[in-house]
Amino acid sequence: DICPLLKDPVAFRTLIDLLEEHVRASFPKIDFIVGLDSRGFLLGPPLAQRLGIGFVPVRKKGKLPGATECISYSLEYGKAELEIQSDAVEPGQKVVVVDDLLATGGTMSAACELLKRLKAEILECLVVVELKGLKGSEKLNSIPFHSLLQYD
Repeated sequence: DICPLLKDPVAFRTLIDLLEEHVRASFPKIDFIVGLDSRGFLLGPPLAQRLGIGFVPVRKKGKLPGATECISYSLEYGKAELEIQSDAVEPGQKVVVVDDLLATGGTMSAACELLKRLKAEILECLVVVELKGLKGSEKLNSIPFHSLLQYD
């Protein structure tokens, strides 16, 4: 739960500082931060702004205007669908995907598949908290992954 971080401006600024430091140290060239619906929308825009780059949302189906790419995926409790605008990323553009939590990895993996369809270069998936016992990072296959905190 990142809600306590959001309520505390010093803690939230420190979180964005940590994410920024990691991305700057790891990737000298990056085009976009991609944020996942919905908490990735809270972290991604301030991170992108700090880096001087754009933000691209990946949303639940039916929320984005214009032409979209859509993917269905399984959750532990059913099915879901994600979308990205078809023109959100140009082939070869470098992106970092951001969310608050990696649990089973279904949502992050689906978002990466959408980005691959657009031929983006996924530099890394970045989260605040990883629940290691659920082995979600294994679903990302060869995509680099980083979490600030890990819990078994």
